[in-house]
Amino acid sequence: MGRQTAARGPAGIGERALAPDLARGFMLLFIVLANTVWYLWAVPTAGMGTAHPDAEGALDSAAQFFTVMAADMRSYPMFAFLFGYGTVQLMRRQEAAGASPSEASALLRRRNLWLLAFGLVHASLLFVGDILGAYGLAGLLLGWLFLRRADRTLRIWISVLLGFMTLLALFSLLGAAFTPADELADEGSTVQIDALMGSFAESSYLAAALERTIAWPMVVVGQGLLSMSAPVAILLGFLAARSRILEEPGHHLGLLRGVAAVGLTVGWLGGLPLALVQTGVWEMGEARAMMLIFPHVVTGLFCGVGYVALITLVAHRIQARGTGPLAGAVAATGKRSLSAYLAQSLVCAPVLAAWGLGLGAHLTSWTMALFAVGLWLATVVGCAALERAGLRGPAELLLRRLAYRDSGRPRAAPGRAAPPPPGT
Repeated sequence: MGRQTAARGPAGIGERALAPDLARGFMLLFIVLANTVWYLWAVPTAGMGTAHPDAEGALDSAAQFFTVMAADMRSYPMFAFLFGYGTVQLMRRQEAAGASPSEASALLRRRNLWLLAFGLVHASLLFVGDILGAYGLAGLLLGWLFLRRADRTLRIWISVLLGFMTLLALFSLLGAAFTPADELADEGSTVQIDALMGSFAESSYLAAALERTIAWPMVVVGQGLLSMSAPVAILLGFLAARSRILEEPGHHLGLLRGVAAVGLTVGWLGGLPLALVQTGVWEMGEARAMMLIFPHVVTGLFCGVGYVALITLVAHRIQARGTGPLAGAVAATGKRSLSAYLAQSLVCAPVLAAWGLGLGAHLTSWTMALFAVGLWLATVVGCAALERAGLRGPAELLLRRLAYRDSGRPRAAPGRAAPPPPGT
């Protein structure tokens, strides 16, 4: 007797592993901490290759130190890893339900193309630092090149890319160490940062939107491909998903502990130099400080994957004891991470930017950090309410309808008619 195969649509709310959702939900806090720095548009940047201004006191210095060391260029690789992991999960679920490899690949292409479209709209309307387009671009390219390759091929390319990144980081550190202290500052980085921040300080919404749209391709290619951090993280996610590491953490505890220990140690120690320079503890010229950026990116990759491993270990402990209301609320936010991420811009842009209420002009680093934490807590509360109501996030629903088309209906095994969709 035939049996019905799994639904070809996205995973249901109750079908998901806790670890990825808990990780996404928590790390959205780091995303908003890193992104709201750009809304401090009324003061110039410190000229160290970051968007942070000069600190105005001890509280500002503390907020900047934590954000640079633990969040800047560390949360995006973590989401890239989970993006790659989820791509393999989606493909596996589709093919287990009876979709052909070509059908599953077509779905993934549509989904990534729509992420690119979401990113363009997000950047044009609200936030120049959009990451959705970068994930969509990287997903299209890496999915085509690597998704169906052997594990050995993935390991080779991960090693090659990571080795190349490490060499570049070492050369950058040598440059920072041996560049004369009295060299003329390189103003190029400051010009680039100021150009990206111009849309936040623009009082005309239309002019700001034009600036964001023009800058978007550079941001997408830079974050999605040229930094190499997101591509390597996505490939690592491909590899980890094939072993079901996040779904079955109990079988991989030793690996997870090792990755968490090494990743966080490398990530935090690697973030320390730029954090010390940003807060004025370690004084150096702008050109030398700029040479710390790429090492910061490379160690951020380690840190992002380390965060995933640590949160997976926490999720394993939580599941053994029973998910409480706090963990459940954060996981509910992770299930709706696309909606929560866009909600951050929907609040921040009109409230903080000069073309809106302009409140960013009245905040400093530490008060902006408080604003970011409050916004994250508000999204957690909102997502928990949606979870109790059994509702998906609105952005997830829209992406599902656009990408899945009619593939969300259950598909029967050969020889048996598919049941009607619910509600008919």
